[in-house]
Amino acid sequence: MTKILKIINPFNHEIIGQLPFETDTTIHQKLKQTRLSFKDWSNIGLKERIVYLEKGLEYFELNKDQIAKEISEQMGKPLSESYNEIKAFFSRVRELLLMAPDALKPDLIDDKKGFVRRIEHQPLGVVLDIAAWNYPLLTAVNVVVPALLAGNAVVIKHSGKTPLCGVHFEKAFSHGFDNLVCNLVLTHDQTTNLINNPLIDHVVFTGSVKGGLKINQATSKRLIDVGLELGGKDPAYIMADADLDFTVPNIIEGACYNAGQSCCAIERVYVHHSIYDAFLSRALEIVKDFKLGNPFDQSTTIGPLASHSAPDFLASQVADAVEKGAEIIFGNNKKSGNFFEPTLLKDVPNHSEIMQEESFGPVIPSLSVKNDLEALEKMNDSKYGLTASIWTNDQQKAEWMAQRLEAGTIFQNRCDYLDPYLPWTGYKNSGKGSSLSRYGFWHLTKRKSIHFRTDIK
Repeated sequence: MTKILKIINPFNHEIIGQLPFETDTTIHQKLKQTRLSFKDWSNIGLKERIVYLEKGLEYFELNKDQIAKEISEQMGKPLSESYNEIKAFFSRVRELLLMAPDALKPDLIDDKKGFVRRIEHQPLGVVLDIAAWNYPLLTAVNVVVPALLAGNAVVIKHSGKTPLCGVHFEKAFSHGFDNLVCNLVLTHDQTTNLINNPLIDHVVFTGSVKGGLKINQATSKRLIDVGLELGGKDPAYIMADADLDFTVPNIIEGACYNAGQSCCAIERVYVHHSIYDAFLSRALEIVKDFKLGNPFDQSTTIGPLASHSAPDFLASQVADAVEKGAEIIFGNNKKSGNFFEPTLLKDVPNHSEIMQEESFGPVIPSLSVKNDLEALEKMNDSKYGLTASIWTNDQQKAEWMAQRLEAGTIFQNRCDYLDPYLPWTGYKNSGKGSSLSRYGFWHLTKRKSIHFRTDIK
């Protein structure tokens, strides 16, 4: 009997769709076709690839209302945020299309008479993209589009929470090249087995550290590389000179947007002692205004958490913090269903679980620090290193901290943002490899050295 993946709406827990899991036979057939398409695709020029992807964008434009609706139904974000993700998706694709010619052009070494020397960026083959549910378009597009532009084919295994997004990527980017982007509905065991398939040449995974370690272990059995975009416990430090009217709303949004379900959400806040009370006062005013509810209600600002177990997990983190001396300023109320009220905490010890382990929910644990050095020490006291943000009008101080912070992206006066021209990469347990920027393209290619001797007289 064919196994079926049931797609569950996290708001009302209704089944909104069903997809059959692949069988060994369908996996083999689809991978074989993807490999054939790769051979044809890799032999066409970059200009043609760009035109092809632009045509794929037309599919997303024509179906954007349906896709936005499905995102909200599948993982619970308010409909307005689903449309924001689609808007960001279009912007990111267009930036990657503009970036590709420069990122993929050969590196010329022309200072030796009688020789032609250059370094080409060649496609890897078939790239397996294991995409996450929290930003189901953006986590996938970070791999799918640059991989295709570089001449690869793509197998996309989307999260079991948001599998319909994988279907749309296949429909958009497989016209004229059967299964050039091949969507597979797989169990965890099937995914692990797929990594061992010789038709897969590279793996990219976006998700938890636990999942990333399993993926890394699976790829280690073969001589293929892996890109891991994993979790974060991203700190923010508000310096004494920060403009609180600007800073606090941005901090709270950075912690609570998408119900805090972002790898680069702000998950711990350090505040200079001289402005700590003022920060808490302003933060309280903001968190009180969030409205939890139906993602399709225009007044809703926070939808349900995507995972049924998430509210209990967040409650346990808050309980641990309180037991260790923290104080709840607002929130910590579980609502019926997958909801958890935005929660503001003060005086949270740095060794508590909510300051050390990824929360992935709308919680704002905060701690007063006496100076910049203490803030730096506590920000680096983490096994994660995705992003960190510094809130100050003093760029020199921000530069000083940026050189010492152990994270892949350092922000001043902003947070929770991916710039396609900058590499998205993690330190420590937050991942390996890069996406976006020219380095993201290079991570999806292999080097070929051209070394011709033209003067043999």
